[in-house]
Amino acid sequence: MQSRKARWLAFLIAIAVGLGLGLYYGWVVSPVAYVDTAPNTLREDYKADYVLMVAEAYQGDGDLASARRALALLGGDPVAVVRSAIAFGTAHGYASQDLYALQQLLTALQSHPVEGSSP
Repeated sequence: MQSRKARWLAFLIAIAVGLGLGLYYGWVVSPVAYVDTAPNTLREDYKADYVLMVAEAYQGDGDLASARRALALLGGDPVAVVRSAIAFGTAHGYASQDLYALQQLLTALQSHPVEGSSP
C-alpha cells in the first residue's frame, strides 16, 4: 500500500514540476513576441470577419469614407474585398443579417465610386 501512495505522489510531483518548467519556459525564457501586423496578412476567414466588422460599423455610423479607409488596409479594390467576403460568408454559413450588412456596404461602395477609379 505504501509503494502505491509513493508512486502517486511521485507522479503528481512530476506533473507539477513539468507544468512549472513549461510555464517558466513559455513566460520567461521564450515568450511570444507580439508584432504589429497589417490586416492584409490575415487568413481569408479573418479577412472576411474584418470586412464584416467594417460593414457593421458602416451600418452604425454611415461613414463610407471611414469604411473605405478600413478596407484599404486589406489591400486591393474595396469592392473586390467586400465581394470576396460575401462569397466567403455565403459559402461558410454567415447569418443572413451579416450577409445583408456586407451587401449594403457593397452597394454603397458601388454607388459612390472614388474619383479616378472604375465603377
